[in-house]
Amino acid sequence: MSFYIAGGLRLALAGAVALGLAFPRLAQAQSVEQFYRGKTINLIVPSAPGGIFELSSQLVARHMGRFLPGHPQIVVQAQPGTGGIGLANRFGSGVDKDGLTIAFMSRAAPQFPMIGDKNATYDPLKFVWLGSLSSYANDAYLFVLNADQAPGGVEDLRKPGKPTPIGANRTGSATVTFALILRDVLKLNVQVVRGFPGVAEVMLAVQRREVEGVTADLSAFEGGSGVTAMWNQKVVRPVVQFGRLTRLPALPDVPTGRELVTDPADRALLEFAEMPFFMAFPFAAPVGIPQDRAKALQDAFMQMVKDPVFLADAKKSNIDISPIDGDAIKSLIAQAAKTPPDVLARFKAMVGD
Repeated sequence: MSFYIAGGLRLALAGAVALGLAFPRLAQAQSVEQFYRGKTINLIVPSAPGGIFELSSQLVARHMGRFLPGHPQIVVQAQPGTGGIGLANRFGSGVDKDGLTIAFMSRAAPQFPMIGDKNATYDPLKFVWLGSLSSYANDAYLFVLNADQAPGGVEDLRKPGKPTPIGANRTGSATVTFALILRDVLKLNVQVVRGFPGVAEVMLAVQRREVEGVTADLSAFEGGSGVTAMWNQKVVRPVVQFGRLTRLPALPDVPTGRELVTDPADRALLEFAEMPFFMAFPFAAPVGIPQDRAKALQDAFMQMVKDPVFLADAKKSNIDISPIDGDAIKSLIAQAAKTPPDVLARFKAMVGD
């Protein structure tokens, strides 16, 4: 009798072990659709609410879930600060690797590890890049001034005298980087006034004549944000356009930054600085998420940007849609990483000013 009891125990234990081994396999076998059904994805934006980056993220949040298996809800969370480095560190650390967190990644984030920023502990090539809404095919990064300032444009701004104050965000943002390029590379007589939460706040200061100008995306002026009226009413006017190999057809009289540099070292620095614009509105997921969920997110993003309903919604907000995929983003980053060390050192010294 005892023999059969012992045998029964052995069989029961063996069955329990088999079930225990099977449970992980069952969990691993969970499909992407099963995982995402009924879930919520958090879409983090490392900038102040109300700007073009949040508007673009809200656009993605409204549509991308339709193309994901299980159709999860997507909720936007604005988390401004640190120029996106804090968010990039978080994504590079392996946290949030279940596939329920994505981000509008700061387009400048890939540059900070390249220049040896001690605060940047991530490898941007390891991120799961979903793609970018814009490759800047129909956009430009503009330096704008109050319309009555420097009527002669760049030549007026190169004259000695009292510098023209221009507003900027915080170190790490394009508003700061390109304000410094205006001053240190293009040799314009401007004073960089930092610390504004976002472009909308700088534009309010421009309106109040606390500062006279700002650098920002053309799409920010046209995208239905708080600065659109100032652009449409020609309260401000463009002086220089960046992020362009050639002048934007809509702005044929506005020179590009590349036209205004003659020194090869200046041009190399400008080309490195402008790299992020060609992946202008990038979205990413953290390192380490399961491969099937990573592919589902990437596929959903690229299906979304071709969808007529999505494109119609983007058009209402005047958001440029000239998309590239995650592989194209990685190619841009890999190319930027080949920038000569002396150029990287100069860029670091400038943005760390």
